[in-house]
Amino acid sequence: MILVTGATGFVGRALLPRLVEGGANARCLIRPSKVSPRLPKEVPVQVAVSPITDFRGVRAAMVGVDTVVHLASAEWRGHKGSLEKVDVEGTRKMLEAAKEAGVSRILYLSHIGADKASAYEVHRMKGRIEELIIRSGIPYTIFRTALLYGEEDIFANGMAMALATVPSVFLVPGNGRTILQPLWVEDLVTCLEWSLDDLTTLNQILTLGGPEFLTFEQMVKTVMDITRMTRSVVHVGIPYLRWGARLMEAFLPRSPFTTRWLDLLAVNRICELTSVTRYFGLRPARFEQTIDYMAGRNWGAEMRRFVWGR
Repeated sequence: MILVTGATGFVGRALLPRLVEGGANARCLIRPSKVSPRLPKEVPVQVAVSPITDFRGVRAAMVGVDTVVHLASAEWRGHKGSLEKVDVEGTRKMLEAAKEAGVSRILYLSHIGADKASAYEVHRMKGRIEELIIRSGIPYTIFRTALLYGEEDIFANGMAMALATVPSVFLVPGNGRTILQPLWVEDLVTCLEWSLDDLTTLNQILTLGGPEFLTFEQMVKTVMDITRMTRSVVHVGIPYLRWGARLMEAFLPRSPFTTRWLDLLAVNRICELTSVTRYFGLRPARFEQTIDYMAGRNWGAEMRRFVWGR
């Protein structure tokens, strides 16, 4: 039995169908909510309802589990999501329950740049969590990934929402030259799935990125081309954008533009271009070749749906 935390998130929703199609028995740890969980349709999975910070609930979800795929994070909830509570303390409770249940392996999704001494909150928390997992004594595989994108992501889709919201300009943080290495989520979940049967990945930290280096501004212009929303690029100091992001987080029910979103652009997030091929023998997809889903969508409506839930 595989327990997936954060199963309703971007990566979780892409991973679950793969696990089930491959014959795995999957159980999802779902936090309590007034709305129905966004699990993939027609994918037969078990569901355990509990906050990840509730030890008794997590322990009950661990019954019969041999592998945990740990994806749960408050990273994209903006200031309303506590990384200290959900990510760090939630992982601590999960590890405690996993050891008690005799779990034999944990797969954890981290970031390139994870470091408990980092100046950036998300990277700092990811570094602390990596240390907790390594010291737990449970065999692990940690995936440090470059920027992820796909049909349900917030980062690249957030660009399209911004293009549709502001009619003439697109505000680019700083000089727009931060180098990114976008990795398609379907390639990532292939690596996650294959690693389950690959014992050579035990107790390893694998750093994965896409097959090309792109600046943030290049990614923006590619999104403009595919969505046919051409805007003038205006470079803005990051402190001003942080101020704007804080305002949006404060006054909107849900904002795609957060200070954590900007943290992803604070430093280059890259690794060797052949990382996915070296570890898994897989040739990852290029950004421009895999964003056809962006064409023809009403991104203004997508923005309203994202923010207001309708």
